[in-house]
Amino acid sequence: MLVLSRKKGESVIIDGQIEVTVLGVEGDTIRLGIAAPKDIDIFRKEVFLSIQESNREAAAPAPGQLEALMKRLRGSQQEK
Repeated sequence: MLVLSRKKGESVIIDGQIEVTVLGVEGDTIRLGIAAPKDIDIFRKEVFLSIQESNREAAAPAPGQLEALMKRLRGSQQEK
């Protein structure tokens, strides 16, 4: 992990395409501005993790669905 110190108004550039600017510091909160091409998705980490979990759940077979598929496959193999 790269660790940098930046002051209000200062920026870092990532991969020549993404600029992260410190907009303000208020107590424990830092406001960041992010300028990036429109084709790059930017999420807060907790939102990104939630999206990943939702995608995993959507891709997983529903309970009993795998067993029903196996029964159908066994039945079609016995018919041959």
